[in-house]
Amino acid sequence: MKRRICAGVVMVAACAAASVLVPAPFAGARETMRERLRDRIAERLGADNAAKVPGHETISYGRDPLQALDVWRAKGAAGPAPLIVFVHGGGWKRGDKDNATGRFKAVHYPGQGYVFASINYRLVPTATVEQQAADVASAVRALIDRAGSLGIDRRRIVLMGHSAGAHLVALVGTDPRYLRGAGLSFADIAGVIPIDGAAYDVAAQMQDGPPIMQQTYAQAFGTDPLRQKALSPTQHAAAPNARQFLLLYVQRADGVRQAKALGDALEQGGSRVEHGSFPGEGLKGHAEINRRLGDPAYAPTGFVDDWLRRVFAR
Repeated sequence: MKRRICAGVVMVAACAAASVLVPAPFAGARETMRERLRDRIAERLGADNAAKVPGHETISYGRDPLQALDVWRAKGAAGPAPLIVFVHGGGWKRGDKDNATGRFKAVHYPGQGYVFASINYRLVPTATVEQQAADVASAVRALIDRAGSLGIDRRRIVLMGHSAGAHLVALVGTDPRYLRGAGLSFADIAGVIPIDGAAYDVAAQMQDGPPIMQQTYAQAFGTDPLRQKALSPTQHAAAPNARQFLLLYVQRADGVRQAKALGDALEQGGSRVEHGSFPGEGLKGHAEINRRLGDPAYAPTGFVDDWLRRVFAR
């Protein structure tokens, strides 16, 4: 009896081809296997993590163990410093601030004179995407409430998120109910940086996005068109929104398509929008732009730094 183990990027195509032979009743299990393989590869590509960066404080912003964040203080700041709040990805159902932040951000941004925070949030299916967006807003509220002790300038806050986290920060930056629920408003957010997200228009993504992700989208967003619309940042992009957006993406067709549509809608709504389009394809490129952001040798780092300086100077 031959035993075959599918592992690593090279084997993805072979495993996917073999899975076509699985009978229709096992289609759900086949998709789950594909997703797990994809997630394992993503974890290997993004193995560096922020948990290894010393000097952070952990804060709880709710009763659930996942309602927690790590914060690193600004280096050499003479007074209150701008704040960057990072939201990890993971298909809305997995991921963690310790393994999905990347190791460079928690070093680079405090070194630039900014406070940097990376948050956890409750995960699907135990929580809903609506609750996840509320968690992002609640985490910001908790940091603002501690602005004095943490050295935060509450007038200069940027939200940053990758993948599913990109969707969540874009949603919080366009649908006012989440910030309002935490006693905040768009006036409290100087800018938003979604990094290589692709579910800004949920219905369009579920129609045109990669087949391997459809089960994840269905679990997160369900089948109700009204709910899908309510969870789509592009559908909320008419004013008001956060004042400024920097949309970062690599060369994944669905990600580029969705980011451009979101950018167009935000500009029509009165927000100032800039795009950062960088090399990188597939899962590798998707993981790299998050894992390496903050690395001075990586081109997107300087691009983001320039944007942050302009936003925080206002």
